Amino acid sequence: MHTKPVHSVPRFPTRRALRNGAMLLVAAAVLSACGAKDSKKPGQAVVSVNGEEITVLQLNDELQHANVQAGQQASASKQLMESLIDRQLLQSAAVKEGLDRDPKVLLTLERAKSVLLAQAYLQKRIGTPVKPSAAEVQEYYDKNPQFFTARKQFEMRQLILTSASLDATVKAAIDNAKSLDEVAAWLDAHQVKYNRNQVSRMSSELPAEMVGKLLALPKGQLFIVREGERSLLISITDIKDAPSVPLETATPQIGQFLLNKKNKEVADAEVKRLRAAAKIEYLNAPAGGAPAASASAAASATAPAPAPAPAPAPVPAAAAPAAAETQDANARGVAGLK
Repeated sequence: MHTKPVHSVPRFPTRRALRNGAMLLVAAAVLSACGAKDSKKPGQAVVSVNGEEITVLQLNDELQHANVQAGQQASASKQLMESLIDRQLLQSAAVKEGLDRDPKVLLTLERAKSVLLAQAYLQKRIGTPVKPSAAEVQEYYDKNPQFFTARKQFEMRQLILTSASLDATVKAAIDNAKSLDEVAAWLDAHQVKYNRNQVSRMSSELPAEMVGKLLALPKGQLFIVREGERSLLISITDIKDAPSVPLETATPQIGQFLLNKKNKEVADAEVKRLRAAAKIEYLNAPAGGAPAASASAAASATAPAPAPAPAPAPVPAAAAPAAAETQDANARGVAGLK
């Protein structure tokens, strides 16, 4: 039996990546504070920590970033004030230790400054978000029945292997096998490590192109999904009809997705314009020169991350996405089969 390969797609961010992102934002705040440590901070001071002032403007900025509701600002202000005091104490201790002159810290601060300025510029270019019209929402709803009115539920069994273990011998054994259990028996006999898993996924959780491919596969057909360092050997055991999602329920989710899509298109176009007008020279590049980064990739690195579209919001093609706006959605595609 021949397996059906499915191209790899981006995986979800790891906890470490999310933690590093949060540290980057904190570093940016420290950068601002370090740059102004010898000048008086703007705004009325509300507390002094070893002679260093914390102002009303700083506290209001914390409240804004914390998204505190009006009725909760009094209690939240007290908690945020204590957090600002703790941060000031830690910052002062870091300066005493000379960490504000550490090359690694300076490099991180410079990167934070660069990212935040790029984000601010793109946010300015995007401007005030324009809510998608009811007609646009209706059109998307009608054109994507697999997410709303014709949803399917896929029951699947998996064998999870390291991608490195999928050598020519293992691939041949998989191609010649008639079932997932037969592959498992061969792996056991040849002492190839793997894990078993059983998952259930809705068509609204998967990329549209993958849904089409899964529906076309005969029951029991084996196919492989590559996810970086690991690969999944999957077999569909059943496909069921799932309850439909009415337009009223889907409207907020579709609206958010379409808004994110429009914002990303504006960011992509602006990065493309800037690249076209710039003089870019690759210095000390390896033989053959450095490949030009796509406008989409550059925008993704700098644009404010859009809120992920929740199911049953759209998730476009997983294999070789043709449009820039599919990048964020792809992360929810095959990765959802984990």
